[in-house]
Parts: sequence; C-alpha cells; structure tokens
Amino acid sequence: MRFSEFEALAWQLWERVPETYKEGVDGLVIERDARPHPDFDEIYTLGECATETFPSAYGGPDTVRSAVVLYYGSFLRLARLDPSFDWEEELWETITHELKHHLEALAVEDALEDFDYAVDENFRRIEGEAFDPLYFRAGEPIGEGRYRVDRDTFIEVDPGTQSTWIEFEWGDRSFRIPRPDNTADITFVRINGGPDVEGDLFVVLIPRRSVWTSLRMAFSRSAPTVVQTEATAEPSSS
Repeated sequence: MRFSEFEALAWQLWERVPETYKEGVDGLVIERDARPHPDFDEIYTLGECATETFPSAYGGPDTVRSAVVLYYGSFLRLARLDPSFDWEEELWETITHELKHHLEALAVEDALEDFDYAVDENFRRIEGEAFDPLYFRAGEPIGEGRYRVDRDTFIEVDPGTQSTWIEFEWGDRSFRIPRPDNTADITFVRINGGPDVEGDLFVVLIPRRSVWTSLRMAFSRSAPTVVQTEATAEPSSS
C-alpha cells in the first residue's frame, strides 16, 4: 500500500470513531518513517499516543491533550514480513488502541501501560532475553489467576508436592500435565493439546510459600530461578 492510500484509509477510519472517544485529542498525525523496537529486530511500533497533561484544579479533556501518531513505515515493514498482513484491520486496531491510552490518561489509569509492559516482556521471553518472570500479571485479567498478553494465555498454578500430575481448569473442563522433571522458583510450561485458545497457552507454576520464605526471596540478592518447558495436556479424570 502506497503512503497516499495509507493516509486516506487512516483518515477514513479516524472519521468512523465516535466524537465522544476523541474528546481532548487534537488530531491524527501520520509519519512516513518506521519506528523500530530499540531492542528487537523485526518488531515495530505501529502507533503511539502523545499525551500532555496541563496542571489544573479541574479534570477532563481540557487538561489532558493528545495526538494519535501512526508510523506508515512500520506498517510497511510488517506487511513485507507477513503476506497475510491486513492493513485495514491493523490500522483500526492501532487507532483504537492509542485512543484507549488517551481515555485512560483522562481517567488517570495505567492499566493499558501495564499491558504494554507485559507485551514487551513477553517479547523478551520469546527472544531469550532476561525478563520479569511475573510480567504476565500485568496483562489482561480473564479470571482468577488467568491473564492474556497479546494472543497468549497464562494460567497461574501452585504445583504442590504430592502428585506426579499437575491439574488445571479451563472453562468447565479439567486437564492435567506431567510434573516437570526440573524444578525452579517459577516454571513456564507451554501446553500442547488441551484447551483450544488463541495463540499459546502457558501454565505458570509458582509454589505457594510461607510468609518467611517469601520475605527471604524478596530481600535476596539473587533473582528467582526461571525454567521454560512444554508438556502435552490430557483430560483429567478427577
């Protein structure tokens, strides 16, 4: 897609957004250049919400002003990497995502910033870089001990010590996986088979600890040990 076509489509989608969601947004800015990720190749920032807050005794759109910025070059790079890249879908998702940043700035919330942090840490894990092992908790909560980060799903489970199997639930069904041979403070188990979810499903094994043990880990100079492995899930008979 040429820049002129991209620009026209971006403005067309922008006009589809109800005005109430654009309160305090000064406009749409479309840049020709790409914005690569500072640490990872083939990862590009498609857009951002540039927000300024002006001190006032009153809240609302008069004190928080934003502009939504789109990077045509980033879309172009990703389209070249992925033959199935859907320009319109990705544009719409980027515009609405950045508007959520603005709305959360109005509400003085940081949930979306937490989610972006989780997405970034997820890339670090995938790329074999050092990462925050509890980053998934900053993702989108989808149930007790369940989180979604981008297209991946994480289920936090206490592995216990008594069984050769570790059980977890999804919907109204129970599944089990063999207990990993290796041990760690935190273990990411990529699940093969089992529940049908978008992206990858991970069972994250985090043993419940006594208050004393938790405090000792918190003040320890060494980072918690982290292991990544995979297992095939099967229906549980219990």
